[in-house]
Amino acid sequence: MKLFWGRKMQFTESIKFIDLFAGIGGIRKGFEIACSDLGIKTECVFTSEIKPYAVEVLKQNHPNETVNGDITKIETSQIPDFDFLLGGFPCQAFSAAGKRLGFEDTRGTLFFDVATILERHHPQAILLENVKQLTTHDKNRTFQTILRILNELGYKVKWKVLNALDFGLPQKRERVIIVGFLSQNRIDAFNFDFVKQPYTLNGLLESDESVDNSLFASEKILEK
Repeated sequence: MKLFWGRKMQFTESIKFIDLFAGIGGIRKGFEIACSDLGIKTECVFTSEIKPYAVEVLKQNHPNETVNGDITKIETSQIPDFDFLLGGFPCQAFSAAGKRLGFEDTRGTLFFDVATILERHHPQAILLENVKQLTTHDKNRTFQTILRILNELGYKVKWKVLNALDFGLPQKRERVIIVGFLSQNRIDAFNFDFVKQPYTLNGLLESDESVDNSLFASEKILEK
């Protein structure tokens, strides 16, 4: 597999990735679309999710894949080797945040499981997602702890709070995105200069003609 070169990713084989705290697969979908646009093949080799409704959706969308359960109960040795880690990890309060205790800072949180997987497998790159408030939790100590742990594991990272509203979705959904690489050259070549997509309300709403009549309240109901 070729590594990143300059601003364009080039691979001779497909990128093997894992999807942790997968939800219904939103991060994965965006990752796969982005790679496809660059002509890069992808292969998901491990998925973890515990919410039953989300697992059901994942199984419908990826019927030939196994959805693993609680990541805290899975040995890291059971996870196949991979190149890229995706994870929208939940963030509980870090009771020891800011005490500079290494992994002990995150023990008892789900980020600890992410860090343990990274320590064992050392994938080339990571993409983590969380709520915007993570960057200010506990006077920023929680977020600084996460960044420090990633640095201790060898990852050079960049992060930014992005809003789905700026990219064509009719919803204000702000999330902090953390991108990391083992290679300094690759993180230097990466930036968050995504082009924002302006929108209008008319551009988001469907016309009456394009909506099935069965979805409208009947005139008889409206007359009552």
